[in-house]
Amino acid sequence: MMNGLYLADGIAVGVFGMALSAAFCDILWTRRKRILMALSMAVILLFQGAIYLWVDRNAIPYLYPLITHLPLILVLCALSRKYLWSPIAALTAYLCCQLRRWLALLVVAVCSGDLRTQYVAQIVITVPLFLLLLHFVAPSVRSIGQETVAVQCRFGLIPALGYGFDYLTRIYTDLLAEGAPVAVEFMPFVCSVAYLIFVLRTSEEKKLRSQLEQTQNSLNLQVSQAVREIASLRESQQRASTYRHDLRHHMQYLSSCIESGRLEQAQTYIHEVCSEIESGKVVAYCENEAANLILSAFAGRAQERGIPIAVRADIPQNLKVAETDLCVLLSNALENALNACAKVKEHGAECGVEVDAYEKTGRLFLQIVNTCESGVRFENGVPVTDQPGHGVGVGSICAIVERYGGIYSFSEQAGKFTLRCSI
Repeated sequence: MMNGLYLADGIAVGVFGMALSAAFCDILWTRRKRILMALSMAVILLFQGAIYLWVDRNAIPYLYPLITHLPLILVLCALSRKYLWSPIAALTAYLCCQLRRWLALLVVAVCSGDLRTQYVAQIVITVPLFLLLLHFVAPSVRSIGQETVAVQCRFGLIPALGYGFDYLTRIYTDLLAEGAPVAVEFMPFVCSVAYLIFVLRTSEEKKLRSQLEQTQNSLNLQVSQAVREIASLRESQQRASTYRHDLRHHMQYLSSCIESGRLEQAQTYIHEVCSEIESGKVVAYCENEAANLILSAFAGRAQERGIPIAVRADIPQNLKVAETDLCVLLSNALENALNACAKVKEHGAECGVEVDAYEKTGRLFLQIVNTCESGVRFENGVPVTDQPGHGVGVGSICAIVERYGGIYSFSEQAGKFTLRCSI
């Protein structure tokens, strides 16, 4: 009975450690690689079984680094081509085996069991623990394998020290032979848990940095677009001003055309001049030039798309908000509003946009209400979408408002979406 439990536990821990090592190693899995990994695991286990049957079962712990860990690392190196991270992944998996062993010893201590109880507990714990580590820990560990060599070495130091300490104090010597097993194994267990928490925390911080970088890149791109748009609008306005300034010359040319009977030519010239003037027309909504250009541009877009828009703006020229930030904020908010209205308009329903913006006590207050489809999904008070490439505008709005210590709110009720913010 004991021999059977020992053998079953050996198979369980072997499969646990090797499968976890493969999961921690950043391998691009193909059908061929999966087959090779499975065959390698089977060969290693069969070799262990041969030593158990024909040599001495007590020799297995001493030979484990040579008959299991070294072949496993070589297989991982061959499958991943990552010669540094492969041994680190294997050592990290070994560290996780401490969790399995200590949890089983805890069961023995609580239940006043014996070695048989420990083997049964270790076997029972194997699968749930493996699934938990595979789902919650493995992605974070693999992400570290994509870091620089220096970072990988720093993360590999703890598993390597834990591995050496365990074999020197528990297997190759009897330095930790005295005392209750659950107490002796407590420190390796704590080290394992602390290390895994450290890995998870580092991975989350890496993801956060990546998200912040993406947001910053998006903001930079939007700022560049806003600057180009403002420059284009200013150029159009300048052209219109030039035409208005040269109105006397236009009139003289038209007069000569009429006098000479070239009425069709005169009419064509009038249409051309009117079109160019109209294209550069900027409606005066407020004193702030940048805000006025953006509001005028989006009001023109709304008119072209047949979307009613009402703009009430009282924004002075001097604001504490940078011109580029103001343009990005207004552009994203108005673009989202027009896009939402366009979706409603496709279904033949009425739509519209209402914009209110004013300055008070040194802060800019903005409210945009637009028609929208019902069922807007919110997370933490912010609208979200599953469509790829969408949601960046809302993120930019939030980032700009937070940068100036302002507040924002999003809401949807009865087919009306409302954005309120102050900066």
